Amino acid sequence: MFPCPGCQHDIDLGERGINGLFRNLTLETIVERHRQAARAAIAIMCDFCKPPPQESTKSCMDCSASYCNECFKVHHPWGTLKAQHEYVGPTTNFRPKILMCPEHEMERVNMYCEICRRPVCHLCKLGGSHANHRVTTMSTAYKTLKEKLSKDIEYLISKESQVKAHISQLDLLLKETEVRCNGERAKEEASQSFEKLIHVLEEKKSAALRAIEASKNLRLDKLRTQAEEYQGLLENNGLVGYAQEVLKETDQSCFVQTAKQLHVRIQKATESLKSFRPAAESSFEDFVVDTAKQEQILSDLSFYSNGLEIPEINEEQSRIYNKAVISWESPGKTDAADIYVLEYRKFNREEENVMWQEIEVCSKSKVISDLDDDSSYAFRVRGYKGSICSPWSKEVILHTPPAPVFSFLFDDKCGYNSERLLLNPRRTAVESRAGFPLLLGAERIQVGCYTTLDYIIGDTGIAKGKHFWAFHVEAYSYLVKVGVVSSAKIQKLFHNTHDVTSPSNMACAGCAVALPAPCH
Repeated sequence: MFPCPGCQHDIDLGERGINGLFRNLTLETIVERHRQAARAAIAIMCDFCKPPPQESTKSCMDCSASYCNECFKVHHPWGTLKAQHEYVGPTTNFRPKILMCPEHEMERVNMYCEICRRPVCHLCKLGGSHANHRVTTMSTAYKTLKEKLSKDIEYLISKESQVKAHISQLDLLLKETEVRCNGERAKEEASQSFEKLIHVLEEKKSAALRAIEASKNLRLDKLRTQAEEYQGLLENNGLVGYAQEVLKETDQSCFVQTAKQLHVRIQKATESLKSFRPAAESSFEDFVVDTAKQEQILSDLSFYSNGLEIPEINEEQSRIYNKAVISWESPGKTDAADIYVLEYRKFNREEENVMWQEIEVCSKSKVISDLDDDSSYAFRVRGYKGSICSPWSKEVILHTPPAPVFSFLFDDKCGYNSERLLLNPRRTAVESRAGFPLLLGAERIQVGCYTTLDYIIGDTGIAKGKHFWAFHVEAYSYLVKVGVVSSAKIQKLFHNTHDVTSPSNMACAGCAVALPAPCH
């Protein structure tokens, strides 16, 4: 896989590699023309002169050799077949200027496929990949494309003053970006924004540290006081030591006066000992700072940039059934995003503010599953390149089918005619085999009627209920009939495949297909 420089799409070369591509003979001619101009000072010598060789005046494309005037006359005498050889100016490029078909290497291209927009040979049209395509003669394509190209070139030349004005405007923008330091000013503004955030964080940090320090000092004071109280309960220390001394008092009146208050203190100490509990906890779990939400907000912090193209959802390539296939593209070719974020939400009349659901995508398309039937969904996308993001694209609203999607494949067993129909390996697409068998079997009953039809059915039937399903028919098809039929009707169809019904009687829905053209 590699990106095509012309159409910007990824191309799979397949098994044949570059051999499956056309030679660009026009580009070869242009390159050779410039090479000859570059070699003007270096002469191409005659291949047949005796030493010293003379400068050649012409080259024979059939002989793949260069000649001076005299040698050319000797080796291409008048009246012989060699006199009819094609000759050009002196050159070293003798590759034949004949465009051959990549699929049929021995055939020259002589037609132009208007569907694929490429030259083809008669075998491609007769029974190859372009059998059902609309083609035209090479001369007609040459005339048409040359006229279009000439008109476009004339238009560009006529707009030379406008192009120069655009160049002057771009030069001015370059000067404003480089000389006037607009980029440096943007950096400074971004730095100031971050400085504000850092200042807020520093203030919060200082406040949290001060609160933790104050709590630590308060807890230390409480624990020290409690430790001192319990230290006094030890023998010969503090309260117990003092009580022991009071017990030695023999004077009854003095003992009673002191022992009353002392007994209250002893009771409190006894109760405290029975239900011991530290005055403070050593853990600071209540001071843990929860920054998970703020970290998520900071990680989502992005910068809107006009330099990053706003992606556009391609409504023609996007489809929605029970699943939605959303495709988008960037208008420009530079500053492509690294990743994209696709958001979608369901329109709900009862709930106005429905949350957007977000999906991160590395490509330019995404399949979204589990959508509700008969519902409207809004989609939007933005691109990210590092921490820079583009604005959101324009919202696109798509509606799911009014019934569950009925999925089935084409049946390759029941009534399938492999000689007249071509079914892809996944059994999702079918087309008629073109060529002599189809042409010989064609019928023309009257004007307005068409060729023999071949039938193919789905591998799943419908017994009851309401279902939604759809076919895609190629634009170059000329007759495709789709319908729902009973089992008895299917048997009749496969016993009598000659159907000359005109398009005005075609069915509009069903699971049986009759076609001489591609259908998906």
